[in-house]
Amino acid sequence: MLTAHDAERQDGAFIENPRALHYNRPVVTARLSIVIACVAALGAGACEKKKPVTDTGAVNALDRSTEDKGPVDKTPLPGIDPGKLSGERQELFYKLVGSLKSPCGKSHSLRTSFTQDTSCKRAPYAVKYVLQLLVDEIPDAKVREYYTQKYESTAKAVKLDVSKAPHVGKEDAPIRLVEFYDYACPHCQAFAPIMAKVAADNEGKVVEYFLMFPLEASHPDSRSAAQASLAVWQTDPSKWEAFHHMLFERAPQHNKDYVMQYAAQAGLDAGKFIEAYQGSNTQVNNDLEQGKTNEVDSTPTLYFNDRKYQGPMSPEYIGMWIEEELAVNR
Repeated sequence: MLTAHDAERQDGAFIENPRALHYNRPVVTARLSIVIACVAALGAGACEKKKPVTDTGAVNALDRSTEDKGPVDKTPLPGIDPGKLSGERQELFYKLVGSLKSPCGKSHSLRTSFTQDTSCKRAPYAVKYVLQLLVDEIPDAKVREYYTQKYESTAKAVKLDVSKAPHVGKEDAPIRLVEFYDYACPHCQAFAPIMAKVAADNEGKVVEYFLMFPLEASHPDSRSAAQASLAVWQTDPSKWEAFHHMLFERAPQHNKDYVMQYAAQAGLDAGKFIEAYQGSNTQVNNDLEQGKTNEVDSTPTLYFNDRKYQGPMSPEYIGMWIEEELAVNR
């Protein structure tokens, strides 16, 4: 059950779940006022402890601008306006810019990459990323964590088979998003309109694939919902997106009888649907195995061009990742 302190905003912007939900493993989400990391282990109800934040300012000593290394360099950065920040937050912004590592793997700071290294195409986007996180009142330690995850990750790209997965967008789009999800997961339900907005805002730039990851220990009928989703994709892809959102809206009523009713309401051929429903169990297993192989342990889990997305789960930040990737790789 939800604790009294839990809160959710499902308007397509941010989601917040400060405490554990006893019926589902939480997912990392964000809100304008605060970011709470809450990714629990598979099958457990408690939130996983946050990983220690590494010192992302470990750059050349003369290039650091931290409190113990002298005054913060507040020289304005061309084209960057920190005016939305309070005086204290502006100080923090310049401190971070002077202490965070280059986003291009150089042995100097983000500030140096931005002001002197024209070959580092990511630097302007990295500065804007830090600035927006601070505008959204993200704490210092969390900003550093997000920055490290985005610009210093050494994780290898994953290989996900999406050949049979439902998708939205053109398959040759330059940005590929792959989501592992569960139809009975309230966080997945809240994330669905966010994914829809990302697709709408980036038409032609993004293709979104959807892989099934039913958490049957918590949601016994989630496999049935996953089978039904795949069955619709196989029989009438034009009706899949509406059916996808219907399954979220009707959660957790997902057993076979219910999904047959939903299929009838969607105008699907009953014979074709039930045949595809029964045959899709193998694909659900394949999706689950892919998730487990790639250490998916919560839903929703999102992959961005074959690497795990580890930023705030909002259209704004996913959009910033997309904009940067397109600019750097064009």
